Amino acid sequence: MSHGHRHDHGHHHHHDSRESSSLPPALDMSVPDEELTPSQLSRRSMLRRTGLLGAGLAAGSVLGGAGQAAAAVPAAVGSHDDRSGGYLWLAGDHHIHTQYSSDAKYRVIDHVRQANAHGLDWMVITDHGSETHAKIGVEKVNPDIVAARDQIDDTLVFQGLEWNIPAAEHGTVFVHPGKNEVAVLKEFENSFDGAVKGATAGTAANEALAIAGVNFLAEQVQRRKVRDILFLANHPARKGIDSPHEIRGWRDAQPTIAVGMEGAPGHQAAGIKAPQGPGSGRGYYDNSPSADSFGGYPLESYRTWGGFDWMTATVGGLWDSLLAEGKPWWITANSDSHNVYADTAVRGPNSDFNGNGRYNDPVYGGGLNLADGDFWPGQYSRTHVGAASFSYKAVMDGIRAGRVWVDHGGLISGLDAQLRSGGRRVTLGDALHVRRGSNVDLIVEISLANGPNWAQFVPQLARVDVIQGDVTSPVSDKDAFSAPNTKVVKSFEVNKATGSVRLTYSLGRVDKPVYVRLRGTDGNRSAVGLNGAAVDPAGPAMDVLGDADPWKDLWFYSNPMWVLPA
Repeated sequence: MSHGHRHDHGHHHHHDSRESSSLPPALDMSVPDEELTPSQLSRRSMLRRTGLLGAGLAAGSVLGGAGQAAAAVPAAVGSHDDRSGGYLWLAGDHHIHTQYSSDAKYRVIDHVRQANAHGLDWMVITDHGSETHAKIGVEKVNPDIVAARDQIDDTLVFQGLEWNIPAAEHGTVFVHPGKNEVAVLKEFENSFDGAVKGATAGTAANEALAIAGVNFLAEQVQRRKVRDILFLANHPARKGIDSPHEIRGWRDAQPTIAVGMEGAPGHQAAGIKAPQGPGSGRGYYDNSPSADSFGGYPLESYRTWGGFDWMTATVGGLWDSLLAEGKPWWITANSDSHNVYADTAVRGPNSDFNGNGRYNDPVYGGGLNLADGDFWPGQYSRTHVGAASFSYKAVMDGIRAGRVWVDHGGLISGLDAQLRSGGRRVTLGDALHVRRGSNVDLIVEISLANGPNWAQFVPQLARVDVIQGDVTSPVSDKDAFSAPNTKVVKSFEVNKATGSVRLTYSLGRVDKPVYVRLRGTDGNRSAVGLNGAAVDPAGPAMDVLGDADPWKDLWFYSNPMWVLPA
């Protein structure tokens, strides 16, 4: 099976740059040069030379000007100009549940071993926020996570939790490992979790509590309680309760903490037809509007499209409405693994979850669990992050910077996308600053699938789409969720089964701010004639409830890049 890029970069040799409690001295700028050993000093010097130290992300919008926050591009953009291969593309999953969640069953080590075997380099354990978890589970799971870090030393294992966002859906919150990781998560959960605080209804007070929670997370980093924290919204369109103004509100409150959302939910096996599968919707997106749902969302937003959330899959939709404001907001893809399809495990007998904060260890060997809707981490969904090193901080920095692309079913094994003008170039998540009227080209190199996926076939990429939109001023209506100028501007047919493909698209002379993003498909279920959308006639089709085999409809998506002429 495909292991992505984990072996191509030889990062198993980087054990000095992966420690569970903090970054190694060479990468920790609070350690002065004179305290380093010769080998550590040599490593720091090398990183400085290649521009891999010191590139930070400022908050706000990619647009400058009055009323705008600082430009959200790395301070040292130029340092990466000639280093397209300078990042390790590390595959991961930020949404995984264990026996410390009331609706799951596996041990931490089970998930870590599976993630490792399926080619993941990093992962986040995110048990559900709840009174039991806040009281017991958040502390009890930590020794299991620490032990797994030691046992599987080439997969980075973060501790996080799945936040019941007050007035909204769920979200991943995770922290850089360290001595305060449990204390910070516990205080956060007890103070700001919607289930713990009885704050799930869609009221203004509960929306304010969510903002206070995001601000609390930022404060923990500012006070150096933990090295870093990130928050991503999970399955945002599933129930229709993440309104556009709430999403904007989280992002605008703390744009270096609230950085994105799941572009594709987990539970991808849930759409497999019964009796061979659960017979639900992919991602368990099988809902209807409720009293707390945002009234503006159409009924089709409650379904997945080619396995992806409607907010992401709709060209000119909610995701694009944020990007068109120049607001960095990134997408990911995850397993949301609770109970794995066709596995044989059952919950440990005689468990007292409420009393112990966990289920007893699972027992294997029964019949196949065909009613379960999940895959193991890395078995189907992967989030690929461009990281400067194999370390916790580098993964978090890569996510924050938007150096992220996602795929399903191993559709492709590598993606290098760049915007170029003259000698300058940027990659995913970044902004290319050019003189007005400069010629700009998009250069895409794709490594095709390099082996069979878990379903034992080699996926074939059929088409790649370039999606481009204009960057406009911030919206006056915070509940806007359309970007009418965003369109598919070019489609490339890929008639090659192995190796790599190189695609070039000219944006021409750029005289106004624009952004581009990419998606690709195996071509098995495009929506020609199905969705009636003139803007995207070959886009993904709405998944059929009860009959949506995830292996027969594979897509990849990239995060955007901007061009900012001046």
